[in-house]
Amino acid sequence: MSKRIAIMGCGALGGYVGGYLTREGLDITMIDPWPEHVAAMRDPGLKLSGVTDEECFDVKCNTVLQPEFPAPGVIDPFDIIIIAVKSYDTTAAAEFVKPYLAEDGFVVSLQNGINEHLIADVLGAERTVGCIASQISLSLPGPGDIQRKIKKGGDQHTVFRVGEISGEVTPRVEEIAKMLSCIDSTLATDNLMGERWSKLAANAMRNPVSAATQQGANTNDKDDHIRRITIGLAAEAVRVARAEGAKLVKIMGLSPDDLVGADEGNADATKAVMDKFMADMERRKDSQRPSMAQDVAKGRPTEIDHINGLIADRGKMHGIPTPLNDGIRSVIKNIEAGKIEPGPETLRDL
Repeated sequence: MSKRIAIMGCGALGGYVGGYLTREGLDITMIDPWPEHVAAMRDPGLKLSGVTDEECFDVKCNTVLQPEFPAPGVIDPFDIIIIAVKSYDTTAAAEFVKPYLAEDGFVVSLQNGINEHLIADVLGAERTVGCIASQISLSLPGPGDIQRKIKKGGDQHTVFRVGEISGEVTPRVEEIAKMLSCIDSTLATDNLMGERWSKLAANAMRNPVSAATQQGANTNDKDDHIRRITIGLAAEAVRVARAEGAKLVKIMGLSPDDLVGADEGNADATKAVMDKFMADMERRKDSQRPSMAQDVAKGRPTEIDHINGLIADRGKMHGIPTPLNDGIRSVIKNIEAGKIEPGPETLRDL
């Protein structure tokens, strides 16, 4: 009997993964609170598109509107539940799925930020697995329509990294990595927290900058001042992560040492960062916008407190200055509150 798998939160990332796994023939139930999106994924089906023809397909999905989900006990429990909601909804999502989880089942956090501890607080660490989706760049422009804006990682970049909080590479971690390999490159990692902090640094340097300016990374990287902010945000994250004891990996293909060095004016490090930024422009669409920029454009709450806010808060705990992460957090908060309008000028004082 195939395992029963649920996906809690079917926005751009959750929907993308659910669509591929459904096409693969797995027993997938997709749960989401947006009625129009749920209806469209069900019929005529979820439309997935990417930068190559093979990534463009439609698939009818087994979707359920969250408020209409059957009561616990009415349906069979799930062996695996993937949580793909925004970070600020993590605890509520974990509480919602708890009665639907099989006795030997577990939950996978497929989210930005570092949320495994929040899920473990509800379900226990023994029922919590983490999965990073790195450099995948997805958007949800309308109900049932998910678009990928960047090439697949393939053998050039590992997109999905799956691991245990403890760092042990367990059979269930290998199982999830194998399951996701039908979508893109995967890794069963013994360094989940190092991977998480590295992804957090990548989110911190890209998400709020694009959200504040409402420009894509290609445009932002051509602006000397905005590019300096981007590098500085990552460098602050690296310093805090190291104080946390994280074993960092490359951040968007860049050495953590080069990001710190570039922030401190080292010529060789600056050249390495600039060369990578320029190379990335070739594989990224000008229209590419990270999730936080999409949230700002749609007037939705952002994950700023769980990305740059987390870095700033942990920095204070360790006595590490994080003026740029503090500053951009305030900018996004002011945009969310309607006090300022997004645009390149919002970052001129950072």
